Amino acid sequence: MEEETITLTVAGEWEGTRLDSYLAEMLPLSRSYIQKLIKNEKIRFNGNFITKAKVPVRSNDCIEVTLPPPENPEILPENMDLDILYEDEELLVVNKPKDMVVHPAAGHTCHTLVNGLLYHCRGNLSGINGVLRPGIVHRIDKDTTGALVVCKTDRAHRSLAEQLSVHSITRKYNAITCHNFTTETGTIDLPIGRNPNQRKKMAVIPEEQGGRRAITHYRVLSHLNGRYNHIECQLETGRTHQIRVHMAYIHHPILGDSIYGEKSSGIYSGQGANLRKTSSLCGQTLHARIIGFTHPVTNQYIEVEAPLPQYFVDLLNTLEK
Repeated sequence: MEEETITLTVAGEWEGTRLDSYLAEMLPLSRSYIQKLIKNEKIRFNGNFITKAKVPVRSNDCIEVTLPPPENPEILPENMDLDILYEDEELLVVNKPKDMVVHPAAGHTCHTLVNGLLYHCRGNLSGINGVLRPGIVHRIDKDTTGALVVCKTDRAHRSLAEQLSVHSITRKYNAITCHNFTTETGTIDLPIGRNPNQRKKMAVIPEEQGGRRAITHYRVLSHLNGRYNHIECQLETGRTHQIRVHMAYIHHPILGDSIYGEKSSGIYSGQGANLRKTSSLCGQTLHARIIGFTHPVTNQYIEVEAPLPQYFVDLLNTLEK
């Protein structure tokens, strides 16, 4: 693969932000990696190579970042206490805990779910997605918990990928959202794409501007204190951050979501601050509870449920009081 150059034009809202902080927000790069790029003359600032990461950016500044071809680091098996909900010769369903990354990436090659799967499956995982994502046919965010299907064989991987593409897989999530719903059920049909101003984030984007159709069905399971809701979401499509983006767009951000949440929603102050002190609230309260699919060999429908994690149950009990 060849080097990739990304050109960014600074928006006015970032005026005065340090260069490395700005780039860390715009791109999936750590500050230490940005420092390395600066040292290797891979970042141009208004046409000139930059030497300091702390230089402030201004509106309409032009920044060019040249990324070297990605390396394929060695991914080692790690003995982890995985919560396996279902397993056979073709696939398994694992209950992913909070604060665990699904697969390795540049600068993060250990303590991921893939490291644990390599040990558990003795390396017998589908190779379709390459050495960094063996067996991974779909994923959930680091702070999202719950059921994730993993493929041991290429046959299973191809079958599950096809089911995902035609939206025949059942995926139900539980979430706690902010601001009381006035309707008990609903469907959000809004396209999602990369946020043009913050490349790490997704946003509701018109299809003519690159957004892809995204459909989320929701129903309210219970109202909590008139300020929060326990809801179930069923995905018809599976875009990146889909539930989080859709809920935030209709002004019901997920409790604890530091990326798409609102400071006025109680997440950062008032009752939300007390929740942080009295519970395990850390990151979005989103749990992949049910996954259902047709088995690639037996053709039988299998549905697996991941019970609500304890932190989620504790939050529900706290909010109900």
